[in-house]
Amino acid sequence: MNILNAITREAKFMVRDRAVLVWMMVVFILSSLAVWSGMDSVEQQRASIERLQEADREDRMLQLSQIKSWGSAAYYGFYLTHDEPSDFAFASMGQRDLLPWKHRVRMLALEGQIYERDTGNPLLALVGRLDFAFVAVFVLPFVLIMLLYDLRAGERIAGRHDLLVAVAGRDASFWLIRAFIRALSIFFCLVIPLFIAGLIAETSLTTLLLASLFVFVYTIFWTLLCYWFAAWRLSASVILVALAGVWITLAVIVPAAGRMSIDRMVPITSGADILMTQREAVNDAWDLPKATTMNAFWERYPEWNEYKLKEGSFDWSWYYAFQQVGDQKTEPLTMTYREGRLERDRLAGILSLLAPPILLERSLQALAKTDFSAAIAYEDRVRDFHKELRDFYYQKMFRKEAFDNKLLKYLPVFAAGK
Repeated sequence: MNILNAITREAKFMVRDRAVLVWMMVVFILSSLAVWSGMDSVEQQRASIERLQEADREDRMLQLSQIKSWGSAAYYGFYLTHDEPSDFAFASMGQRDLLPWKHRVRMLALEGQIYERDTGNPLLALVGRLDFAFVAVFVLPFVLIMLLYDLRAGERIAGRHDLLVAVAGRDASFWLIRAFIRALSIFFCLVIPLFIAGLIAETSLTTLLLASLFVFVYTIFWTLLCYWFAAWRLSASVILVALAGVWITLAVIVPAAGRMSIDRMVPITSGADILMTQREAVNDAWDLPKATTMNAFWERYPEWNEYKLKEGSFDWSWYYAFQQVGDQKTEPLTMTYREGRLERDRLAGILSLLAPPILLERSLQALAKTDFSAAIAYEDRVRDFHKELRDFYYQKMFRKEAFDNKLLKYLPVFAAGK
């Protein structure tokens, strides 16, 4: 009963504290703006995908209607691939701001097409996106610090500290209750817009509850940290500076230092190097004996080794064979690049255990399917689709099937996934 009375008393006191009400309003407004911005970005991406799908379909139908051979059909046919945003992507755009989520591929050498990317917004790359994850990770700790740093020091300055302790009876529980009531009020102002947006976006309740749980644990962490610092018998300004130093260390210094260390520990090539290597391999193939190209191709596709080349003339089968060989020559670089990026992401996951802000950010990205694993999964789906394209056209070309426009309806379809 005493605890219940204390909670009621502190809740009434908080309602009369204008500073707390202002910070609650600030958090609610920022959270609302963040989820609105995220939903708008997701809607733009979906609209862009829908528009591109229609344009891609119309363009392919126009091109293929004029084609007279399987080789030409493979050359002029472009196919849109995309990574559909999840129903929770609005909360954390994550790697979708940094890595490609759409490609328009055709049956040429693939790796160069994968690592050709859209030019991003340099300002967005510099300052980051205002989404729910940003507000939860960076703004929430700042607000909690501003509300709790002078939890006791402010009362000492006002001359009410000893009286409050005497009335409350139990020193520790009184201050802890006050700290948690303030923190929970900020927590609810943060997650209420998230739930409203989640209902609009038809996000699963499980996802919303998990996201709220992650943010709640993060709130508890910063509340306890502020509570511990506020117990110091030092001036409010000293406590504020100390908490600000912890915030900067965990949110900025540790991630930045960790990233530089991980980059040095796991050096990798770049997508541009893979692109250039592949283009050189493809361009050099024009000057090589056709047998050299075909022997390398048959190592991967032995089922077509009975195919006879047309000596002294252009042959579509040979053309696509050296496109395939171009990808084969970049495979070591591609695998090294892939494994290196995965290793960096794994080490970043370990580092996040030392930096709660990064741990929360990665957790929200995983829920939103905007993390690095999702980006790699999209690349894999593009490669699988491209292999299906090759298998479709190889059977037509190497078996010398007569071209039939009607058979193009059996072309493989890209599985977008969510």
